[in-house]
Formats: sequence, C-alpha cells, structure tokens
Amino acid sequence: MKKIILFLTVLATISAANAQLKLGDKLPAIELKDTKNKPVSLNAFAGKVILVDFWASWCGPCRKANKSLVPFYKKYSTQNFEAISISVDTDKSKWLKAVIKDRLVHQQLIDPNGFDAASAILFGVEALPTTYLFNTAGKLVAIDPTEKQIIDQLKKK
Repeated sequence: MKKIILFLTVLATISAANAQLKLGDKLPAIELKDTKNKPVSLNAFAGKVILVDFWASWCGPCRKANKSLVPFYKKYSTQNFEAISISVDTDKSKWLKAVIKDRLVHQQLIDPNGFDAASAILFGVEALPTTYLFNTAGKLVAIDPTEKQIIDQLKKK
C-alpha cells in the first residue's frame, strides 16, 4: 500500500510540474468568462504582445500592482499590446467590485476556484500577483516581467 501511495505522489508531482508553463511555451488555448459573463478566449488576442496577469480582489500586492498596470496599459494599448487579468477570486461580486474600484480598463476574466483554478494550475501560479509575457508569436518570453521587458517586446517587429 505504501508503494502505491508513493507512486501516486510521484506521479502527481510530475504531472503538476509538466502542467506549468515554461519559457518558450505557447499561450494556452483557454476560455474564461469576462465581467459580463461572456466567454473570452486567450487566442482572440493572437498577434499581440500579451501580458497575462493573475490576481485576486483580496490580494493587497495585486491591488497595488493594478495601480501601475492601468496607466501602463492606457499608454501602450495602441501599440499591439494587450493586458489580460485573470482573477482567481472565489466570490465573483468581490472581483467585480475590485474591477470597478481599481478602474481596470483592460480585459478582465475570472476563473473562480482560487489556486485550484484550472488556468492557475496550467500556468503554474504559486503566488499572487504573477504575470506572464507572451510575444506576438504567442510564445512565453518572461514570467513577472519588468516594464522594460514589456516595452522591449513592443519594440520588436
């Protein structure tokens, strides 16, 4: 019995490690609901530099990061840049209130299962906020990129 439990534990660990995105991986083809409960596919933004931002309304550092992301997005949104925030809030009403309070104008999606959310597991999110930068070819080029790294991607043609 101990051998079976050990085997299952090792198998689960290997599966979890394989589920996490690594540099060079493609943008996952996932679909989540927006603030109007409409489905949005990440693939709808293909061809742009994409920043995928995982956050939650209850996360203080996330809310602080929102204050920086809003003006950054407004400045660069016309330059082939898209920011997509994915909330892992389990309470949709708190998420919607935070979107309004933080005046978030970029794409907002929710995967309402906390750290057990399928998207968070797929990306390998272990802490909030966590961001992933994809180039125009849809390849992951940075995890938790700096503003300079994002701007450098935008300058590439």
